[in-house]
Amino acid sequence: MILTGPLERTLDTLDSVIRDLPFFSVIIPTYNRRESLCRCLNALSRLDYPSAAFEALIVDDGGLESIESIVEPWRDRLLIHVLKRTNGGPGTARNMGAAAACGDFLVFLDDDCTPRPEWLRAFAAVAEDRNEILGGLTVNDLPGNPYSTASQALVNYVCEYFLLYRSPFSFFTSNNLAVPAQPFQEMGGFDSRFRRAAAEDREFCYRWVQSGRRLRRVPGAVVPHAHHLGFGSFLRQHFYYGEGAFIFRSILACGNGTRVSVEPVSFYAGLISSPFRTNQKGRPLRLSLLLVISQLAHLAGFLYAAASQRTSHGTIP
Repeated sequence: MILTGPLERTLDTLDSVIRDLPFFSVIIPTYNRRESLCRCLNALSRLDYPSAAFEALIVDDGGLESIESIVEPWRDRLLIHVLKRTNGGPGTARNMGAAAACGDFLVFLDDDCTPRPEWLRAFAAVAEDRNEILGGLTVNDLPGNPYSTASQALVNYVCEYFLLYRSPFSFFTSNNLAVPAQPFQEMGGFDSRFRRAAAEDREFCYRWVQSGRRLRRVPGAVVPHAHHLGFGSFLRQHFYYGEGAFIFRSILACGNGTRVSVEPVSFYAGLISSPFRTNQKGRPLRLSLLLVISQLAHLAGFLYAAASQRTSHGTIP
């Protein structure tokens, strides 16, 4: 059928708009979080961005139950690809999604995140330079959970600190990150030695900056993060962050001899006092205490990884 008149002009205009937009590949590793994944896909279906200008690649990282029943209802609204692998951690899952992606930019998102409608449009507005990583703003979506609140406050503080004061080690978190596809592949993606969600984003951003490329903050690309934590899972998370920090330091030391110095006392003082300055919801004293506990768990994870390395004759875990 040959279209003529206003409908033809409308379709031509729409096609032109899509051609002028970057095509994004949204990569989401998932592991046994079916309900969270459903909420994530619902948020993607509500984006203020043409559905023909992005794809979603869901990487099932060895989950116990199939996610097909979760994904199927969204196929008529989203271009979705489902990939499955044996469990290897979110970094290798993201690499698998990136290898299958068609986009100009790879956009990494976690399955417990629900991006706001303007998310991809905010990235698209500045996605011109193929030498820039774009990092959005991640906010806590569980203000009534003190552990989730404290954890997100810590991550935001650390990212801001490194962006301001430690530029060679600046980084954005991998749950709200847009990376040009070709340089990502040329650099080998995320390092597979990080088997947990802990410091793989720091290591990749470090390599990116060392290659002469840049990081760019995009505050309008907002992602609420609903990471449900209790006291035990809060401790485990920061213990794993400590392990990841040790692996990161070991990789740098083995690669080019770079040693990451311990942060000054002012870093820790600023972290612990941050709930009193940043208008955090909840009792600031309780959040401050949780930040102290997080650093003790981080230290325990770091020391455990160091001891494990010595036991395994100096190899990186």
